[in-house]
Amino acid sequence: MNRSEAVIAAQRHFDSGQFQETLARRIAIPTESQNPERAPILATYLENEMRPAFEAMGFSCQIMSHPKARAPFLFAQRIEDPSLPTVFGYGHGDVIRGLEREWKEPLSPWLLTESDGRWYGRGIADNKGQHSVNMEAMRTVLQTRGKLGFNAKYLIEMGEETGSQGLRELCEANKELFSADLLIASDGPRLSAERPTVFLGSRGSVNFDLSIEARAGGHHSGNWGGLISNPGIQLAHAIASIVSPTGQIRIPEWVPAELPASVRRALADCEVDGGADGPQIEPWWGEPGLSPAERVFGWCSFEVLAYKTGNPETPVNAIPARAWARCQLRFVVGIDPANVLPALRRHLDRQGFPMVKLAQNREGLFQATRIDPDDAWVQWAVASIAQTSGKKPAVLPNLGGSLPNDIFTDVLGLRTVWVPHSYPGCSQHAPNEHLPPAVLREGLAVMTGLYWDMGAGDTPKHAQTKAHS
Repeated sequence: MNRSEAVIAAQRHFDSGQFQETLARRIAIPTESQNPERAPILATYLENEMRPAFEAMGFSCQIMSHPKARAPFLFAQRIEDPSLPTVFGYGHGDVIRGLEREWKEPLSPWLLTESDGRWYGRGIADNKGQHSVNMEAMRTVLQTRGKLGFNAKYLIEMGEETGSQGLRELCEANKELFSADLLIASDGPRLSAERPTVFLGSRGSVNFDLSIEARAGGHHSGNWGGLISNPGIQLAHAIASIVSPTGQIRIPEWVPAELPASVRRALADCEVDGGADGPQIEPWWGEPGLSPAERVFGWCSFEVLAYKTGNPETPVNAIPARAWARCQLRFVVGIDPANVLPALRRHLDRQGFPMVKLAQNREGLFQATRIDPDDAWVQWAVASIAQTSGKKPAVLPNLGGSLPNDIFTDVLGLRTVWVPHSYPGCSQHAPNEHLPPAVLREGLAVMTGLYWDMGAGDTPKHAQTKAHS
C-alpha cells in the first residue's frame, strides 16, 4: 500500500465510528489530576488504556515514576533499526476538573456527546483527543506498511494539569533512554479550526503577586479619608505604571530587542481567529506596529489575573488595609526570566512605589522556547502536512500559551514540532469542552501522512546520513 491508501484508511477508520468509540472510552475515565480523590484513576488510564494500545502496536511499555511527581508516567518504545530516525511523542492523560454542574444540559464531562455538529467531553481537546489521534495515525501506518519505518518513543504523563511535577527530573535521569531526533506532539489549538498549524515552542510564563500591607486593619473612610493612604489606589497606580492605557509594556527588560526576520516571515500570513465563540480582537491593544499574530506569538504580554482590596462581596465605608493582585508576564525567547522580578522591582522603586511587595508564584513559571522556522525538520513537516491537507499550514514560532517545552529542547536536546488538533474556541479548561469532529478527522489524516513520510526514507536524518557517507 502507498501513502494515499494509508491516509484513506485512517479516514475510513474515523468515518466508521471506531475512533469515536475509542475516544468515548477514554473520556469516560475521570482523570482529574487536581482532584486528590482521583489519584488511583490516573494509573488506571495508563494501565487499562495506554499500555494495551501501545503493546498492540509492538511497543514495549513501562510505568515510570519520580519522587517529585504526584502521578505516574508511561514510557513506550518501538525500535526497528537504530540507524533510522527516532521520533519522541508526548501527551498527557490527565484533565482539568470536570466542573460537572456547570455543563449545559444534557452534556456531561465524562460522556462523549455529539451535539450541534460538535463532540463534547472533558479531555477531547486537552489532551486525550490529541494523543489519541497521533496513536491511531501510528497504528494506521503500521497496519498498512507492516512497519513504521522509523523508531518511536512515547511518553504519557498524568500530571500536566498540576504543573508536570517530576517531568523535568524524569527526563534528566533518562536522557539516553529518551534520546531521539525530534519531538512530534500535539497540544494547544490551531491558529483556526480550518487551518492546519505547526508551532515550534511556547511563550514563557511567570506568575507573581503584587501586594501592599498598609496597616493592621481598615479605618472609617469619613474620619480618615484624605489622611491615610489607600492601598487599593496605590496598587492601581503601580500596575498602571507597568503598562500604558493601551497595554504596551513599559519595562524595557520585559520585551525583546527585536522581532527576528524568520519569525516575521512565518507570521506574515497568519490571521488570528477565535471562531464564532471567540472574542473580537481589539487592534488598539498591545504593542503598536505589530500585527495581531506578531503580538501574541512574537511579543510579550502583561496581564492582571485577579485584584482584591477591601471586601468586594460586602463593601463597607472603610479604607482597606491591604491590596493584592495576581499578575502574569507571558514572554518570548530573548527575555531573561531570572530578571523579570528584579526589573519590576527597579521599575516600581523608580516610579515611587517601594511599598509594593513582590512574590513569585512558582507554579506559574515556564521557560520560553522557539525553534527556527527555517529548520530543515520544520520545513519537512510543513511540506508533509501541506501534501496531505491540500492547505498551506500556519507556522507559529511558538504557542501563545505556555508548555514545559524547554524540558524537551534543553534537557533532551530535541527539536520540537507540535501539530495541534484543537481550535481556539474549544472551551479548554472550561465547561462544555468540545471539538468539531472535522478537526480530529483532518488531524488523523495529517498525522498518518506525517508518520508515513517519516518512514519513507526521505527526511533530514537521511539527508544528513547521506552527506556524511
